[in-house]
Amino acid sequence: MGWTEDILGPGFEAYRYESPAPDGGIRRATLVRYRSGGRSPRHSTAVLFLHGWSDYFFNTELAGFWDAQGYDFYALDLHNHGRNIEPGITAGYVADLADYDAEIGWAIETVQEDRDAAAPAGVILMGHSTGGLIAALWASRHPGRLHGLILDSPWLEMHGGALVRRVAHALLAPAASIRPEAVLRLPQRGFYFRSISDSADGEWALDQKLRPPFAFPVRVGWLRAVFAGHAEVARGLGLEIPVLVLISAGSSTGMVWNESMRRSDAVLDVRLIGLRAMSLGKTVTIERIDGALHDVFLSAPNVRGDAYARVARWVKSFLQ
Repeated sequence: MGWTEDILGPGFEAYRYESPAPDGGIRRATLVRYRSGGRSPRHSTAVLFLHGWSDYFFNTELAGFWDAQGYDFYALDLHNHGRNIEPGITAGYVADLADYDAEIGWAIETVQEDRDAAAPAGVILMGHSTGGLIAALWASRHPGRLHGLILDSPWLEMHGGALVRRVAHALLAPAASIRPEAVLRLPQRGFYFRSISDSADGEWALDQKLRPPFAFPVRVGWLRAVFAGHAEVARGLGLEIPVLVLISAGSSTGMVWNESMRRSDAVLDVRLIGLRAMSLGKTVTIERIDGALHDVFLSAPNVRGDAYARVARWVKSFLQ
């Protein structure tokens, strides 16, 4: 198929990946790359970004940051998400987080082959929210494949901690075995979308067909897969590579909108995430960002500027 013009416009190109699914269908993922005008000097390492659940890659500023640092930047829209949503698929659904392994592996191989360099690139894998959980688990299952790991508010644990997760998992298990795609009727909270979308109180232009305001329906099989991932993290992943975890300094996860949601994580309990991050590996750096949203790099300009500075400092300290 090859590279074609991406929906983000000039400088961005997309490459479609297809693989057979166990049910006889086709899984489609889309790799996006950024190519600016200035191409040298370049680092020997590239960055691959994984979005969160109910999300897709759209942050052109993030691509520009890495490009300005001299790193080739790529992002992967996982199957059943974003650029791959089409009639007949169950958006956002996966029965096992390891089902993403093949497309992530393909993306990394493509990144390494795509660069104009004599030797294959090292790869920094970067993931946000559920994408951060997926990235950490992939790194654990594929030692030696990555140069480093950067996690932006990774969903490493359930609200309430391990005990709540175990109870919820036990309650879900029968339904997940019989009707894995059954939808859980949960309260819809659009507060995070409100804080980021330029159609509400945010500054980011989001395609609501690719990133719906109230997220995808939560299905029992998908939630069981997430709980299984949380349990793996809780047991310890033992990662040997350097890991950077960025989280907001505070959470605001109530059922009623309040102004603090403009400057805090309105999705996750950052206290639990910070605690669980220490189970990832031997060299873990945690950066708590004052005023950050759930996606640190969608926060107010001064806040994400602080986050970018911390990333640049960490890269220079651990990866160069």
